[in-house]
Amino acid sequence: MGFRWWTRSRALELGLVGYAANQADGRVLVVAEGSRVALDQLLDWLRNGNTPGQVTLVIDDFSAARGDLDGFRER
Repeated sequence: MGFRWWTRSRALELGLVGYAANQADGRVLVVAEGSRVALDQLLDWLRNGNTPGQVTLVIDDFSAARGDLDGFRER
């Protein structure tokens, strides 16, 4: 469906690092680090419904950045 690719593209536009990974149950886990403004923008884009595939729920969970991520990858 292109959801991980789309998420990666948007994250890179915002200067975020992290990844989007398929989960066994069909969900996609997105882990991103960057400025709070950029993270909030990514969340807004994920929630607005104009994404590839069908997004029914977005749950955010903020924590301290680990600092060990480089680039933004599809897993």
